[in-house]
Amino acid sequence: MLCLKRATDGVWVGAALRHPDALLADHAHCEMKAASNALSLAARHPGDIGFVRAMADLARDEIEHFQRVLSMLAARGVSLGPPPVDAYAVLLRRAVGQLERRPPVTPLVDRLLVGALIEARSCERFKLLADATAGKDGLASHHALWSELLSAEARHYRTFVDLAAAAAGGDRAGVAARLDRLSEIEGSLVADLARGDEDGASRATIHG
Repeated sequence: MLCLKRATDGVWVGAALRHPDALLADHAHCEMKAASNALSLAARHPGDIGFVRAMADLARDEIEHFQRVLSMLAARGVSLGPPPVDAYAVLLRRAVGQLERRPPVTPLVDRLLVGALIEARSCERFKLLADATAGKDGLASHHALWSELLSAEARHYRTFVDLAAAAAGGDRAGVAARLDRLSEIEGSLVADLARGDEDGASRATIHG
């Protein structure tokens, strides 16, 4: 899906569906982090009004999704809890930060492409969740949420890629090549995380 090199395995889907409260709480935190990341990028690059507006729009989407998930948690009598460590995002950013950069790639381009990868993985997993909850009694609200989110994540993915190309001076070929390389790293990371938790016990998270 999108730029991904490796598909999520079925163990993740089963673990996520067995622990819906944990999954929803984790995703609420993901939405908060995504909004914070977008606003941080806007604050770091205030001279480009188009960029700032794009990040503000993305942050608004993330906050709206956070509020929706928070309402679902409240309806289920579940607290948000402290934010968990997102090993996937931490390791991905660390691995990308260690790569050599050559023009047109800059730290901003890499940060935007990491954002694109995170959105792509989320989109893929929301599709799996939407498919798994379709037509299931008692899960209509969950199916509607996952279906809506997968479309939003695909849109955010395109936003990040377009902004990365703009940040690279319009060199879409160079950005596409960089994204292809980063996608290989992301795929290997997903495989490593899956091998580290073969029974799925700790994988009721969006990026678990």
